[in-house]
Amino acid sequence: MAKKKDFLMYKGKPLVRSGKTIYYGFMDEPYVLILQITSTREVKGVEVADRVVVQLVSTDPELRPKDKIVKKAERRGLYNAIDIGTIWLERELGKAQ
Repeated sequence: MAKKKDFLMYKGKPLVRSGKTIYYGFMDEPYVLILQITSTREVKGVEVADRVVVQLVSTDPELRPKDKIVKKAERRGLYNAIDIGTIWLERELGKAQ
């Protein structure tokens, strides 16, 4: 099993990318974020995320996949998606304690 320090960390939580999907948070906590890059654009020769779907998802294995999605939104740019997502995640994790 990978150690927590093996991942890129952002605000104390791991940020893991798989293709055009980014997972944020610890999988052993009640909620994580899933950020899906749906479109990109080129800025000064570098491909950057343009439209990103952000989802706050429950990690409860008992729930059906449809019921796992707590909140969902689409934002322009990765920063805006992570910004709203981290707010959602911290609020829900605070309620779960």
